[in-house]
Amino acid sequence: MLNSVTRSVETTMGAFTTNIKSPVIFSKSVLDLNVSDKNQYDLIITDPPYYQAVSYADLSDFFYVWLRCIFSDKLDPFKGLFTPKKQEIVQHIRSDKDKIEERKKFEQWMSEAFIKMNHSLSAGGLLTIVFAHKDPEAWETLVTAIIQAGHIVCASWPIQTEMPNRSRGFGFSSLASSIWLVCKKRAITTRPGWDNKVLEEMRANIAERLHDYWDAGIRGPDFVWAATGPALEAYSKHPIVKKANTPGEVMSVGEFLSHVRRMVVDFVVGQVLTGEKEGSDMAAADRMDAPTAYYLLHRHDFGLEEAPSGACILYATACGLSDRELETAWDLVSHKGTAKHTPGEDAEPDTDDDAGPEANGDSGSKIKLKTWVQRKRTTMGFEAPSGRPIPLIDRVHRLMHLWRAGDVHKVDEYLDDNGLRRQELFKRLVQSLIELSNGGSDERPILESLSNHIQAKGAKVSDPQKEFDFSDNGTSN
Repeated sequence: MLNSVTRSVETTMGAFTTNIKSPVIFSKSVLDLNVSDKNQYDLIITDPPYYQAVSYADLSDFFYVWLRCIFSDKLDPFKGLFTPKKQEIVQHIRSDKDKIEERKKFEQWMSEAFIKMNHSLSAGGLLTIVFAHKDPEAWETLVTAIIQAGHIVCASWPIQTEMPNRSRGFGFSSLASSIWLVCKKRAITTRPGWDNKVLEEMRANIAERLHDYWDAGIRGPDFVWAATGPALEAYSKHPIVKKANTPGEVMSVGEFLSHVRRMVVDFVVGQVLTGEKEGSDMAAADRMDAPTAYYLLHRHDFGLEEAPSGACILYATACGLSDRELETAWDLVSHKGTAKHTPGEDAEPDTDDDAGPEANGDSGSKIKLKTWVQRKRTTMGFEAPSGRPIPLIDRVHRLMHLWRAGDVHKVDEYLDDNGLRRQELFKRLVQSLIELSNGGSDERPILESLSNHIQAKGAKVSDPQKEFDFSDNGTSN
């Protein structure tokens, strides 16, 4: 740790030449900024509070009471019995606080804070914001506050700042990287944007960056949020973004971020479908149904092991689903302690039956993909909830059940009735599942046998015309 800090300081100091004027550094609360600070600061750096993640002042009291014993007669900040709490911008989760009121207060104060920063920033100044929250709503609130305050996101970097062995890192889906957003002031004369042009620019902005992040080894929720920064460069240019095909309506930050997350999902799914070395086929991923896309994301990152619920909820949201839908409607996942073990299945059984009501929250709960053996609904592969299209993953798992039962005739019938032999996306999905499966499991040989069977037989073509034998001695059939 000390070596890392030393290297950082040496790198920073080496960037300055001797003839540059030494900067004046202030460490102060944003609440202390006032009208007289207009255009005063060339750089503001903030690591804002993350909703209810930490009640900083309450936590600081543990150390404060001891430091006060040493400094109370020497330093003014240590005169009080405890740390000041009334002006702390944080969403408290104590039992004596109202949750809804605390959230409103936090969001209002955050908005006011960014307005003050914009007022105090010089014309060419920069605002750097460090954020490492995994909740889409938290990002939506942060981005809305940034844009409404008059800032443009002009650059961003994912930086691995979070230690995996910190206490918060055990049992939680906390991010390993912080996203550093660099902002500048937006001109007052800037005109509204149009959603079609903003989305086009967004896709162009992040296409190359996604490849860079992927090659750098960034995965999971970190990869999803890393793309948020460069995407916001297109959206935050405008005070509002109007919908071109819906007069009078605007595209909200939440809607925009949903488009971003879906593009990231398509990229990752494209990588899985084509193999990481060949590059992502986002066109194929764009045709993939949402439940199958989620299955591939989860399987690629976590396999059939327990996964943090926060990451799974993020993936589900990115696919336009909820974790409840995945469990009840699509029968794809189970929360820790709810999966039933079937003899002969590939995954280990769940032994913890104490998941409790917090399983859907972010208290360290886990979610597991169900194995193909565990998915036994009689309707799987034949119909989908509410008349929706049948997911490809359901079709694959139905075929696996038929193949294991040894009914090749029913396998062929299912393939032909649903036009799967000629569907390239289906065949690529089967190959991807083969590569994702464990070598010693029953899953891989069944998938390989199915794949070989599909390739060997080709598409079944029926000719409705009668055949005639026109030879000299032949008779018509």
